[in-house]
Amino acid sequence: MQRLLFQRQIRYIIYGNALGFSLVFSYGKPPYYAQVGRDAARLNLRCVERPVIESTVRDREELLSVSMTVATADEIKLLFLEFQSAGVAFHQRLKKQPWGARNFVVKDPDGNLLLFAGSAN
Repeated sequence: MQRLLFQRQIRYIIYGNALGFSLVFSYGKPPYYAQVGRDAARLNLRCVERPVIESTVRDREELLSVSMTVATADEIKLLFLEFQSAGVAFHQRLKKQPWGARNFVVKDPDGNLLLFAGSAN
């Protein structure tokens, strides 16, 4: 059952959410490890038997599953606009942070939070 959920997660990241990732490789039959990529970014995914963090704690504390950083303020703004035009659902819209970053957060169907960040200037 868990591997079916893992395969669903891979399909979601690649096809279902307009984030623009594509499969780099998967390993195992059925797959239990995979890498997806977009431009120079790589995201490694591994199937686990049960959630690493209990979902109520993850939701209450807004714990991130992944954090990805781009090089410039222009890139983070363009990435946000691209995702917005593709209909991506945001957990947090593009926001300037007091520590000098600009970021946004996407929530996948399984409740995982994916943070995308860049410089505010």
